[in-house]
Amino acid sequence: MAKVKLTKGELKRQRDALRQYERYLPTLLLKKQQLQLEILQQHSNLSEKKYLHEKKKESILHWAGLLSEAMPELKLWLRPLKVLTSIRNIAGVDVPEFLRGEFAQSEYDLFTTPLWVDFAIVALRGLVAIEIEIAVIEEGLNILKQELRITTQRVNLFDKIKIPEAREAIRLIKIYIGDQMSNAVGRCKIAKRKIEELQLQEAAV
Repeated sequence: MAKVKLTKGELKRQRDALRQYERYLPTLLLKKQQLQLEILQQHSNLSEKKYLHEKKKESILHWAGLLSEAMPELKLWLRPLKVLTSIRNIAGVDVPEFLRGEFAQSEYDLFTTPLWVDFAIVALRGLVAIEIEIAVIEEGLNILKQELRITTQRVNLFDKIKIPEAREAIRLIKIYIGDQMSNAVGRCKIAKRKIEELQLQEAAV
């Protein structure tokens, strides 16, 4: 704690600062709670998406290799041209949210290609889309965790340092000012007594 000026002006400054800290702290605590809740929800969402991804992957693994050998250009059709996301504001933090992936039009001969190829491409694109969504969720989680870390630091700064320091400064200044007032009253009484003594001496003469 820095050395405090023991003045009435400093007392006012410390009181104003304390009011500001005490007004701001509940907002920070609420933001911290919102971030913690959202992080828990996003972890749950991430687990669900990873589970879904594994299930889809298992369901297509046994035939996906055959399709890739038969159609070498398949990888081009599974690469998204564009990933569309939106921004969701959570406790003042912008977090990306996956909307969809846009893929190139798959071009092949509809007469010579088996009908199941259409289904296979849709299934594989669905798998790719989930992988992208998982990456977007993980990116959002990193943003939220970073913001939670900063917010927690601010909560601790106000709750454990700034507010106690301001209260202690106010206490010290009030004690000092109180002592000064007591001393002033004491000096006044002494001066008054001396004046009265002088007046008595003059009256006796």
